Amino acid sequence: MRKLEKFPKIETERLILSQLKEEDIPFVTEYLQNKIFSDLTSNIPYPYTREHSELWIKMSQEAFDNNTGYTFAIRNKDGQIIGAIGLHDREDDKAELGYWMGRPFWNKGYITEAALALIEFGFRELEFNKIYATYFLHNPASGRILEKIGMDEEARLKQHLKKDGEYFDVMMYSVLKNKY
Repeated sequence: MRKLEKFPKIETERLILSQLKEEDIPFVTEYLQNKIFSDLTSNIPYPYTREHSELWIKMSQEAFDNNTGYTFAIRNKDGQIIGAIGLHDREDDKAELGYWMGRPFWNKGYITEAALALIEFGFRELEFNKIYATYFLHNPASGRILEKIGMDEEARLKQHLKKDGEYFDVMMYSVLKNKY
């Protein structure tokens, strides 16, 4: 992954993707307190606390500093955080895409819009060859997003993730630079 000196800011028609800030902590904490986020994702705990938000923002900064990932706040044009999206380097010129969106902002196409911008950023600026994502089978809406952004189904990974003592199958989708 190519190293950028300054954290980028990406603007789309309705959104601003920018670096997470300390003032985002109360909003992140409020959005992610809903158990549905823990149920639909592999790495959001429940109950979700302010300490989780603080640690996540610190880890996101460390990933940028160590050139292993970019986690962007998804903001509306007023600058208010409404979700987050990131690319994390998995070596061999590939990255994993991950995201979440605050519940009041679901079903408005924001993740699709942000993900399309981030894929372009990943291929053009960071020079990845492959970008992939996984989702739990009980979250088919995430799979529809991956299809909308041009990813192809790659594999069903059996008992690939363990959460709360239970193993889950996940679907993996991906897009290659030469297809994009």
